[in-house]
Amino acid sequence: MAGRSVALRHAKNQIESEESPMALAQERIYTIDDIYALPEGQRAELIDGKIYMMAPPNTIHQNLVSGFTITIGSHIKSKGGSCKVIPAPFAVFLNKDDRNYVEPDISVVCDKNKLDDRGCNGAPDWVIEVVSPSTSRVDYGVKLFKYRSAGVREYWIVNPMKKTVTVFDMEKEEKSNQYDFDDTISSCIYEDLKINITSLLS
Repeated sequence: MAGRSVALRHAKNQIESEESPMALAQERIYTIDDIYALPEGQRAELIDGKIYMMAPPNTIHQNLVSGFTITIGSHIKSKGGSCKVIPAPFAVFLNKDDRNYVEPDISVVCDKNKLDDRGCNGAPDWVIEVVSPSTSRVDYGVKLFKYRSAGVREYWIVNPMKKTVTVFDMEKEEKSNQYDFDDTISSCIYEDLKINITSLLS
């Protein structure tokens, strides 16, 4: 019994020693200057002063981003619209502070006054994020809250692992719908735009 108690204390001390540096590191508030100071080729996002490192995208991720860019852009152009479809990497400064910087996979921006040489200042109208195993928690949780509070009108979370798409209509409080890749999905801000993810990838 004594040996077990010693082992438990040792395990507890080890956990505490491993957790302490992380806890201390998280106390630091990072800024956009820290993002721009990262080594060349290293991408990260900044949400409320916390840095989230970004892994290189895989093939299906890039195919989805390319498909969305072409499909949405062609639709807007066919309707004579002025909104811009901009794929990542593209800087979005959600708030008027130096603690928030994101790079959505797809940003649809309808207010040209928000665009400058740095990126988009304020919320895009429509954001699409393609989930990876390392970004799932952020895309479904932290970013959902940030995009809603910043004024994003429509948010899609595309999950290639589960082959699902979750659509949030931010203009209708708390309303969301989930679809499969084989479903035909209607955009919230473009009612006549319908997208089938399976066809997008073919």
